[in-house]
Amino acid sequence: MGRRRIFVAGHMGMVGRALCRLLQALPTVDLVTATRDELDLTDQSAVQQFFRRQQIDEVYLAAAKVGGIWANNQYPADFIYQNLMIECNLIQAAHLADVQKLLFLGSSCIYPKLSPQPIPESALLTGPLEPTNEPYAIAKIAGIKLCESYNRQYGRDYRSVMPTNLYGPDDNFHPLHSHVIPALIGKFSKAIKEQAPSISIWGTGNVRREFMHVDDLAQACLHLMETEQAQYWQGLDPMNSHINIGTGRDCSIRELAELLQELSGYAGQLYYDASQPEGTPVKRLDVTRLKNKGFVSSIELKAGLSQTWDWYKCNHHV
Repeated sequence: MGRRRIFVAGHMGMVGRALCRLLQALPTVDLVTATRDELDLTDQSAVQQFFRRQQIDEVYLAAAKVGGIWANNQYPADFIYQNLMIECNLIQAAHLADVQKLLFLGSSCIYPKLSPQPIPESALLTGPLEPTNEPYAIAKIAGIKLCESYNRQYGRDYRSVMPTNLYGPDDNFHPLHSHVIPALIGKFSKAIKEQAPSISIWGTGNVRREFMHVDDLAQACLHLMETEQAQYWQGLDPMNSHINIGTGRDCSIRELAELLQELSGYAGQLYYDASQPEGTPVKRLDVTRLKNKGFVSSIELKAGLSQTWDWYKCNHHV
């Protein structure tokens, strides 16, 4: 195989950085990236000019506007507009530049709020979405259908993957805009520093979530992109072609908080604030398709959280 120019869109985010770490280590890959100042992904003309100049062979579409429950609730228009523009511009520009291979990264929030557990890919579009992140979810569903439509009409090999809840180095640790693991890590760190007697955690602690280390996700993405076309598409429905990426294991938020308490050494009390939103009651992905394509998650939650806590302490001056 000759050298490939691979564009990672969203290379400054947690997922993009993990993909770049992995791809940079491959001797046959020339990595292509662009900062937000260099390329506005919501600008159709700029994106198309970028693709014409760069002679790209493959695309990993990890760029997105992301956030937790609070951010999704506060900025629904921003979440649907920006995500739609990013994926429409990148997928169309890739097609116009004759890029044959592309991987679109979505989110497990595309599934109905009350999906069967674990959630199979066939659950897509079978019921109402979780209201707190519906605009974001609709944008991600549109991305899947964009890929399927370009495959059907133009014979492209545009693949879609739906990761479960992710965590790891370079996550967003903003106290309001972050997801549950970085939010909790920030809370534990602050409580230890301030010697706070207790920590308040949103929700009852009873909802269950699946968590995957971002380096595990990057390995899964590379594995799926490197899978030969005929083997990859074998057994997939062209109208329901996305693949879940997860560990197949979940835990309660209470169990997660207690594990982080153990790892951080925080000695105070945990208080669960049931007046705060906590989203869908259970969410775990069916990863049968992923396993059938030859990939199984390898980073256990405790080991991944320990590594993430250590990274946070080193990089956030704890």
